[in-house]
Order: sequence, then structure tokens, then C-alpha cells
Amino acid sequence: MVSVVNPGIARRWILAGAMLAGVTGAVHANDEDTLARIRASGAVVIGYRGSSIPLSYLAGDRPVGYSVDVCRFLAADLAKALGLKSVTVNYREVTPVDRFDAIRTGRVDLECGSTTNTAARRRLVAFTIPHFLAASRLMVRASDPFAKIEDLNGRRVASTAGTTNVASLKREASLKGLTIDVPEAADHAEAVRWLLAGKVDGFAMDDVLLYGLRAESAKPSMLKVIGKPMTVEPYAIAFAKGEPQLKRLVDSTLRRLIESGELRRLYDRWFMQPIPPKGIDLEMPISPLLEDSWRFPSDFVPDE
Repeated sequence: MVSVVNPGIARRWILAGAMLAGVTGAVHANDEDTLARIRASGAVVIGYRGSSIPLSYLAGDRPVGYSVDVCRFLAADLAKALGLKSVTVNYREVTPVDRFDAIRTGRVDLECGSTTNTAARRRLVAFTIPHFLAASRLMVRASDPFAKIEDLNGRRVASTAGTTNVASLKREASLKGLTIDVPEAADHAEAVRWLLAGKVDGFAMDDVLLYGLRAESAKPSMLKVIGKPMTVEPYAIAFAKGEPQLKRLVDSTLRRLIESGELRRLYDRWFMQPIPPKGIDLEMPISPLLEDSWRFPSDFVPDE
């Protein structure tokens, strides 16, 4: 289950959301790059992740997941706003390292993975209203007697290059006076391989991804998720910065999904039921913090 952190954080989300949430008007295409590109091509390019279960991953050769489904709704609404009878959805895999460059260069229109909205990233791209809240935690081998980050003092704890977890792990270790070596894996799957092979003693990542990777592994019982949340990670769909009409449209769609209950149905499908390709079930009930954030949907993110 996603852990709930300081209730003061939840209050900040709710109060700010109440002030910032608003009604968006109709959107008409103009000369903005993304909208113009979609209108001309009749296609929306979704950037997906290869192993961010259950948000964005490959089931066979097909991109699937909670975030991918959200982006399919966004693509359909983009088509309607541009007066297109239909739109083709194309997919392009992105990584934690190249995902923002893919947006900025127009290789993808919507990045639909497990991407946290941060102040630093908002200098590069724009974000929708969050569709998920995660918490950065640790995964270790079940056979090891580790229960909290302090138990990993003097150890090697991997994280994935290009993610916020690298900095949050180093910050948490520094605050607690711990010495932790943080090797950076190319992707989540590599970090898990390192952990199982004994090359590292832990893996720091968003809890939802840790549970998904654990459930997807050949022997889930060999891994366990430990420790208190180190951060709150508001996941959102990323897209090109400086395109206000596109921003209004995608946020309007997210509000509709939240207020209609459709986003809750998508959540239950991907977090509370067996999912492809192996039929694993994360059994991860929605967190009170995420439910509270949906009471007043907005793109407000508390200061880091």
C-alpha cells in the first residue's frame, strides 16, 4: 500500500487545489507546435516506459499501464478539440535519461510513464494535474535483516539514473549522517538484477514501482519493501512547455476523469486486479493522500 506521509502535506495539496482548480474553456488549434503537429499528422505520439509496472510498461510488444490508459483519453480529447474524426496513437519508448529531451525535440507529444513533477523539471517541460502520488522507499533482499534506511549504513544502495530518487536517497542519508554509496542503474530492471545478484544491498525507488518490480520478478518472496517514505512523488503526464492551449486541454481532461470517477476505475483496474502479461495483482488500495488530492484537482505541487 502507498504510505501516507505528513498530514500537513495533504492539507497543502487540498487547500492549494481548492484555490487553483478552475473551469477551462474550449480549445482551438493555433500555431502551437504540438497541436499543429497533431492536426497535420492525425497522430499523437505517446512516450512510454519499458518497465514501470503498473504505470507504463510492455506486455509482450504492447505498451500498457495506468499512465498509458490516461494518455489514451488525452489523445482522444486532443482529436476532438482539433476537429479530427479520429487520431492514430503511436508509441515511442523513452528512458529516465532521454524522456524530457524527447518532449522538447517533438519526438513524443505526451510522456506517459512514472514521471514526478518537480520545480527543476518544470524548467524543461510542462505537466498535467497529477494522476498518482508515490513515495520514495527501499527494496532489499528478504533474507537480509534490513528494516529501515539506517540499517544500510556503509552499504551500496542503487537507484535509477535520471530519477528523483537518486537525490532523495543521498539527501536522506546525509540528514541521518549515513554513509551510503549510490550506484546508478540504467533502468529499474538492471537495479533489481544488481540487488538479486548481491552487487548492491538495496534499491531506492518509488514504492509503486518497487511493488510492481517485486511482483513481476521470478521469485517475489526473495524481495521486500522497507522503510518510511523519504519523499512524496506527484506523477503527472509531461508535455511541451509554453503551449497554454495544450495545457488547458489536458488539464480539463484530467479533471473530467477525476470528477466522473473514470480515473478511480482505471486505478482499480491496474492496482487492485490481475494485470498482463502474468496476471500479477499488486493489491495496492488507493492512498488517502491521493484521494484527498482529487477533491480539488490542480497542478499545484508543494515546494521541494
